[in-house]
Amino acid sequence: MSVKDKVAVITGSNSGIGLGVAEELARQGAKVVLNSFSDNPEDHELAEKIASEHGTEAVYIKADMSKGDECRALVEKAAERFGKVDILINNAGIQHVAGIDEFPAEKWDAIIAINMTSAFHTTAAALPLMRKAGWGRVVNIASAHGLTASPYKSAYVSAKHGVVGMSKVVALETAEEPITCNAICPGYVMTPLVEKQIPETMEKYNMDRETAVKEVLLDRQPSKQFATVEQIGGTVAFLCSPAAEQITGTTISVDGGWTAL
Repeated sequence: MSVKDKVAVITGSNSGIGLGVAEELARQGAKVVLNSFSDNPEDHELAEKIASEHGTEAVYIKADMSKGDECRALVEKAAERFGKVDILINNAGIQHVAGIDEFPAEKWDAIIAINMTSAFHTTAAALPLMRKAGWGRVVNIASAHGLTASPYKSAYVSAKHGVVGMSKVVALETAEEPITCNAICPGYVMTPLVEKQIPETMEKYNMDRETAVKEVLLDRQPSKQFATVEQIGGTVAFLCSPAAEQITGTTISVDGGWTAL
């Protein structure tokens, strides 16, 4: 396996897409570092469960991705624990929906910090370690909203566009090295957070489940199917494989045709 014994740091990974990525990399033999802003027993138990199930090593490290020093400390602590950091998956993110003229400034600041600026800090901390190891992969979990836009999501769209742009810059700065940087742009992915939205949407629009999913949640996703966390994890694993050595500075859409419209 191409990621066997590699050390992967995945931000925002105690649930959803981040957890799916961690599970897949662990399944393929990577040592994984889970992360979120909480520090509960179940966070550490989750890491222990992944390690046990996949016969690898896994740890949980608390870090608030809205704080630059904690972002950098996450990478440093991972290197202290495992001696290196080979793979960085910038996945942490939050969302808020409101018109520009009503968008709370503190929500804007938090979304930009967590969704975009955190990736700057973690990448800046990880690149010297990757250079020292002679190999590295940075994968930024952007969004279909990193390539297109929707109303009422100004901060999220801005942050995800920024992540896509930063991915290109990092790729150019490492182009002659055995390091790549790419962005994955998912559409709607079935996560616990999205599952929670389904009954809320059904009630709001007085629709059955299938209609609410296809006509509201997946309105812009032509496949009318959710992507899965396993598919995102598999895409990350591919970008870490030898087949992807010359794939850098680009985006891979996992969006059921959303950005083809």
